[in-house]
Amino acid sequence: MRIPLLLMAAALAAHAETYTLTLKQATDRAAAQNPDTVMARLDELKASQAVKVAQSPFKPRVTAGSGLAYSSGFPLSIEGSAPAAFEVKANQYLFNRPQSWAIEQAKESARGANLAASEKGDEAVYRVATLYVDVARASRLAEAAKKQVESLGKVLSTATARVEEGRELPVAVQQAKVNLLRAEERSMTLESDRDYAERTLAITLGYTAGDLVQPADEELMPLRIPESEDAAVQTAIASNKELKRLQSNVLAKGLEIRSDKAQYLPRVDLVAQYALLTKYSHYQEYFAKFERNNGQVGASIQVPLFTSASVKAIVAEAETEQRHMQNEADAQRNRVVLDVHQSYQEVQKADIARQLAQADLDLARSQLSVVLALMDEGRATLSQVEEARFAENEKWIAFYDAEFGVERARLSVLRQTGELRAALQ
Repeated sequence: MRIPLLLMAAALAAHAETYTLTLKQATDRAAAQNPDTVMARLDELKASQAVKVAQSPFKPRVTAGSGLAYSSGFPLSIEGSAPAAFEVKANQYLFNRPQSWAIEQAKESARGANLAASEKGDEAVYRVATLYVDVARASRLAEAAKKQVESLGKVLSTATARVEEGRELPVAVQQAKVNLLRAEERSMTLESDRDYAERTLAITLGYTAGDLVQPADEELMPLRIPESEDAAVQTAIASNKELKRLQSNVLAKGLEIRSDKAQYLPRVDLVAQYALLTKYSHYQEYFAKFERNNGQVGASIQVPLFTSASVKAIVAEAETEQRHMQNEADAQRNRVVLDVHQSYQEVQKADIARQLAQADLDLARSQLSVVLALMDEGRATLSQVEEARFAENEKWIAFYDAEFGVERARLSVLRQTGELRAALQ
């Protein structure tokens, strides 16, 4: 069983590809190729077609055909029409308020579908941007972990030599081996995290699960966010597509209510008909005057006199749903304000964490410089130097982690304000 599995894995690996993309290339592809975005666009197209369906009754509907029939005795009608060799019928809504409001409701629903598609695109861009940052972070951490392994390998070699010379106790070698194994385990974990992040990014961008997406070697520009939280809140409320979509749903439900209430209004339809009769219809035997060519054009007027109580129930149900939707929109507005506030709190905490990590890194580099100077003077061993390098790499890892934490926090703010796409251009 192992051989087929190995062959299958080798085949999958052979077809896997590695793509190197800049952040802009990745986000542009996300906006166009992300599966959720594509499905949202299909829903938008479906909603736009629903508008055309709602409008169709106000356009002439013309049918042509034949109503040939054999008549015996007094000529009867078939489906309300005399038997004819050829006939044409046309009808069209002239005045129908329920259908007019239904058209407006379909248009509002189409606008809501457009907002939903745009929202899905923004979500895809945000997710890809954060995944891109995660991949870049994982790559930096994996490279730093490799350097740690190299440094601890040198420490182990030095410790082994000093033990053999009788200048160190054997426990020093044991400690060096434990440190090296711990660093190797950490390096393998970080390499696994990088591989998973690259594959996840590939799937999100519409590639296969076997493909990898790696960040291009570019310096990411700091993302600018609104200077004040109040300004960000105002921008977020004005641009939040989820809030706009909920408000659109409220408007669409209001139009549905107006359509239901319009059931009490009269309706006017345009009707027209032409029929070519034959002498075999026997009409000339029963009527004083017979015409082969016959036509009608006029209006069908329907005035509701008594309506079912169900109309009131339907209106009441729709009004309840509208109030529910309005409550959802109000709750979303509050969530936007809270999310922006929380995002700014995260930015402040991330900035402080980065400043601390930077200061800690500077201290470790200064300490390494001191140890290197002492080694030049013969007052420090290579093992001490490598341990200092290890400590410096630890601080680099913490600094990378804090730096990418700031980027993620800023991405969250820009996502809330709806300015993410513009900031990434």
